[in-house]
Amino acid sequence: MPKFDLILNRPLMNAAGALGFAPDERGPVDLADLGAFLTNPISLAPRTPAHDRGVAAYPGGFLLHSGYPNPGLSGAIRQYAPRWARAVLPVWVHLLVEGPEDVAAMVPRLEGREGVSALELGLPPLADAELARAIVQAAVGELPLVARLPLDRAVELAPALADLSVSAVSLGLPRGALPGAQEALTSGRLYGPGVFPQALGAVQLLVEMGSPPVIGAGGVYRREQVETMLAAGAVGVQLDAVLWRAGI
Repeated sequence: MPKFDLILNRPLMNAAGALGFAPDERGPVDLADLGAFLTNPISLAPRTPAHDRGVAAYPGGFLLHSGYPNPGLSGAIRQYAPRWARAVLPVWVHLLVEGPEDVAAMVPRLEGREGVSALELGLPPLADAELARAIVQAAVGELPLVARLPLDRAVELAPALADLSVSAVSLGLPRGALPGAQEALTSGRLYGPGVFPQALGAVQLLVEMGSPPVIGAGGVYRREQVETMLAAGAVGVQLDAVLWRAGI
């Protein structure tokens, strides 16, 4: 069981990948509006941007393919841990993992680190229930755990985590593909208002099936949508692309 509880004084937070690796009080978003800050995804080893990275619009939003570039855990701790310790709100470190081995190598290095109050586990896109369960089990320790489930597979995966020490589940954006350069298809994460109905439906189903507390996300662009997700039973709501235009 985690040694510490997951505390969320305000229901709003940024989604991983929306505001960088550490809170910035001089940034475009008023951090006082958030109950927690989620770091960009951090992997065990450094990752460079995808060679075919890009953005493509579709009716209702856009597709983003980046490759999750990051300095790796050692680099992130070296560059950002001092800012986590000085942060004005709780920092949740988002871990980008492929399997239990990554988790086992990363979690002990974050436990007891000042300013880090929780971990969010980003599951591999094609993880089945068995792998999802193994990853979460490997992460159980002192810090509260939030398992981020792909919103289009959340109802499928959540039951596998029901008896584990998961403080909450959050929703990751769905993936899709659009025509790219030279008639090739570009795959990536789908952002925009068009995602909201699917996200709200996932929140509703997860709450009805009695999953761990649900943090909604996906396509939230207006305050009324935040209120709708909370009314559907979510304990918090993550904001993504809307923050790139300085909030809702």
